[in-house]
Amino acid sequence: MLGRAFASLLMCLTSVAAFGVEPKVQIMPEEQVKTGMHGVAYTVFEGVLPEAMEVEVLGVLRDMAGPQADVILVRLHGAKVEYTGVVAGMSGSPVYIEGKLVGAIAYRIGEFSKEPIAGVTPAASMLEIDAMDKTPLTDVSHNVGHAQPGINRTAGPGLSGADEAASGYANLLKPIDTPLVFSGFSAETLRLFGKDFASAGIIPVMGAGSVSNDKQPEPLQPGSAVSAILVRGDMNIAGTCTVTYLDDTHLLACGHPFLQSGNVDMPMTKATVLATLPSPQNSFKIVNTTEPVGTFVQDRRAGILGRFDRQPHMIPVTLTFRGVSHPKQFHYEVLNNAKITPGAMMATVFNAIQGMNEYGEDTTYRLEGGITVLGYPNLSVKNMYAPADGSTPTAYGIALSIGEHFSRIFENPYETPKIEGVELNFDLVPDRRSARLETARTDVTEARPGDEITIEALLRPYRGDSLLRHISVKIPTSTPRGTLRILVSDGDTLDKMHRVSGAMGHHLDLGSTIALLNKEHNNSEVYVSLLEANPQAMVEDKVMPTLPLSVMNVMDGLRGSQDMIVVGESAVDEAATPVDYVVSGSQIITLNIR
Repeated sequence: MLGRAFASLLMCLTSVAAFGVEPKVQIMPEEQVKTGMHGVAYTVFEGVLPEAMEVEVLGVLRDMAGPQADVILVRLHGAKVEYTGVVAGMSGSPVYIEGKLVGAIAYRIGEFSKEPIAGVTPAASMLEIDAMDKTPLTDVSHNVGHAQPGINRTAGPGLSGADEAASGYANLLKPIDTPLVFSGFSAETLRLFGKDFASAGIIPVMGAGSVSNDKQPEPLQPGSAVSAILVRGDMNIAGTCTVTYLDDTHLLACGHPFLQSGNVDMPMTKATVLATLPSPQNSFKIVNTTEPVGTFVQDRRAGILGRFDRQPHMIPVTLTFRGVSHPKQFHYEVLNNAKITPGAMMATVFNAIQGMNEYGEDTTYRLEGGITVLGYPNLSVKNMYAPADGSTPTAYGIALSIGEHFSRIFENPYETPKIEGVELNFDLVPDRRSARLETARTDVTEARPGDEITIEALLRPYRGDSLLRHISVKIPTSTPRGTLRILVSDGDTLDKMHRVSGAMGHHLDLGSTIALLNKEHNNSEVYVSLLEANPQAMVEDKVMPTLPLSVMNVMDGLRGSQDMIVVGESAVDEAATPVDYVVSGSQIITLNIR
C-alpha cells in the first residue's frame, strides 16, 4: 500500500513538472481520497456558467480503467443532477475536495441507474498527458489508434456501440457518452455511414445542437463546456465534454478518450448548453458550439489536452454541382486524421449529393476534380457514375470511391500526408447513362507485327439503341508469332488486373500511392489491350512488361514480396475511345500473328 501511495505521489509531482508550470490549484493524490469524504463538482446544465454538485466519495476502484489506472467512485447530490442522472457531455467535470482538484467525472455505472453514481479519473493521470505532447504539429495525425473492444468511447443519447452488446462487463463502468452532433446531415447518411464512424469509436447523433462561430464573451473555466470539431462549414460534426483544468496555455477535458488517436489536431471551441434533457436510459446535453479558442493536440486514455496557442490544420473542401436548374456549391473543412477523414469525406459527399433537388434514381454524375497533397503532384479525381443494376444508390458508389482515395493516401507507413485541399466538380445528367459491352470482334483473323487493326465494339445502353465503336490499334513489331489475346474492356477490369494487393499497398510510399491512383482508368471509355504470354512485374508504381526469362530469374526472389507483384500476361499496348456512358463488361478476342 505504501508503495502505491509513493508511486501516486511521484506521478503527481512528475506530472506537475511536465506541465511546465505549477497548476493553479493543488492536486489531491488519489491515495489521500477516503470513503466518506465530501466535495464539490462543476458542470453546465444550461447556458455557459458551471453549476455546483455535491460529491460523496464511495471508494476507490483499483486498476478499473487499466493497469495502475484507478477510478474514484462517487455519488452526486443536488436537485438537478439527481433529476437528470449522470449526463452525456458531463465528462471532464472537475471534482474538488478540501479545495484540491481530485480529478474529472468520466465514467458512469450501467444504463438505467436510479442514482447519479459516477467514476472519477484522478487528476494526476490527466496531468501526465502534457508530458506526451512533444510531437511537432506537422505530425499530429500520424499516430492512429483503435477504440478498445467493449468500450463505446463517443456515443449519442440512447445509443451504444456494437461491441457493448457482446460484452456484459461494459455496462458496469464505461466512459460517459460524449454527444457527437451531426448537423446538416440526413438520417439516410447516418444510416449508411454510421458503421464507418462506429469503427472509429463514434456513434452519430442528429439534432442535438449545432456548430457556429458565434462570439461567447464568457471566459472558459473549470466546469465549462468545450467542443472538438471534426467537420465544420455547410455540414458539421462536433463533440462536447467539460473542462477539468486550464491555465494560460493549456486545457484538460473529458477525463477519458475522445477517439484515443494519440496526437491529434482538432479545432477547440467554446460551447453553450441549450438544455439538459433527462432520459431514463441516458440523459444528454443539447449543445451549440461557438467561437474557436485553440486546438486539441492530445487524445489519450485519461482525457484530451488543448492548447490556446495553436491553430488547427483542417482540410478545405469545395463541392460544385453543375448541369442543374440551381447550381450549388458546398464549402466545409474536414479533420486531417487517418481514422476520421475517409469516413467524413464519404459521409459529406454522399450527403451533399443526396441533398440536391435534382437527385434521383436515374441521375448520372460526371466527376472531375483533385486532391492536393503538400509536396506531391495533384491527385486527379475523374470518373463517371450511373445507377447500377443493384440497389446501391449512385451517390453511395461515388462516396465509396472518394473514401478509398483517402484511405489509400493515409495507408502509407512513411509519412503523414498533409492534405491542402479537395475540389470536386459534379455535372449532373438527368438520364441513366450506363452501357454494357455486348460483343467485340476484329476486322481480320490474322496479322503481322507492325500491322494496324480495327476493333469493333458493340455496346448496349440502358433502354437505348446499340452503340458501335471502332478502335484502331497497332500490333507491336516485337510481337512473337502465335496467338495474340486482345482484351476489350471497361476501365475497372484493367485496374483490377494490375491493382496492388492489400498487403503490398500498405507498404507503398505516398508518392507511389498517388502515382498509382493517377494511373487508374476512366470508366466512361472502352479500352483495347494487347496481351502477350510473357510475365509482367510491377514494383511500386512502375510497370515492367514482357520480361525475358533471364530477368525474371534474377527478380524471382522478390515475387510475392511487399515490393513486387507479377502477373502472367503483359499488356504491351493500349488504345481507348470515349463513349460518355459508364461502361461495364469485357471480351477476349484471339488473333493469329504470322
